[in-house]
Amino acid sequence: MPLPRFLLRTSAVLATAAFLAGCSASGENLGASRDELGDFRLCYNIVTTNDAVQGPLSREADVEVFADRIRDEIDRRFGRYEGDRLFHIALHLDAYVLAVPGVPLIASPRSALIVSANLWDDALGGPVNDGAEQFTILESAGGSSVVGSGLTMSAEEQMTMLAQNAALRIETWMSEHPEWFDPAQRADQAVDGDSPATAEAAAEPEAEPATSAASSGPEGSAGAACGRR
Repeated sequence: MPLPRFLLRTSAVLATAAFLAGCSASGENLGASRDELGDFRLCYNIVTTNDAVQGPLSREADVEVFADRIRDEIDRRFGRYEGDRLFHIALHLDAYVLAVPGVPLIASPRSALIVSANLWDDALGGPVNDGAEQFTILESAGGSSVVGSGLTMSAEEQMTMLAQNAALRIETWMSEHPEWFDPAQRADQAVDGDSPATAEAAAEPEAEPATSAASSGPEGSAGAACGRR
């Protein structure tokens, strides 16, 4: 059975990313909090993995373990924000490459991760972004930037590094949209949202990668119990 078009395109992106010379900024250190996030406070932290693609030249990975690493890093990075407005981060793990050992300076593949993201305003009961945002995350620059992480890291270490870099990229994306967190630029009246039972559907992939996170989301109630899924 042929792969769906979006899976074929995702595989092609991964095949390119696995040999890119560039690297992502490291998310290992949290750095300063972002003032642009205004009154943000993390509520639901959702990562789903259905139909995740293992890219070429990749080690095997348990995608549920990978999702746990991403959730842990989202919690670590965003748990320090103590604003008065609840938001939900919904991610879908679209695809990954955990680089295998290669030949230094000749064929040394890089680790990469593709995730789709939506950010939900709890009180408004819907996403603040217009359609899921997809990110390609590369391994960090550093000691492995010449030879690739396949020679210097275990699969578990690669997953942690990519999860850290993904959390940093999501934080940077959010900081590029301070209007999402400015009460003066939001509607005063919250609208009813979906039930908590649909929270996990907030990151389900759809037919195209541009919409592979949240099309429906967590309950639109500021009193909703926050947690991880």
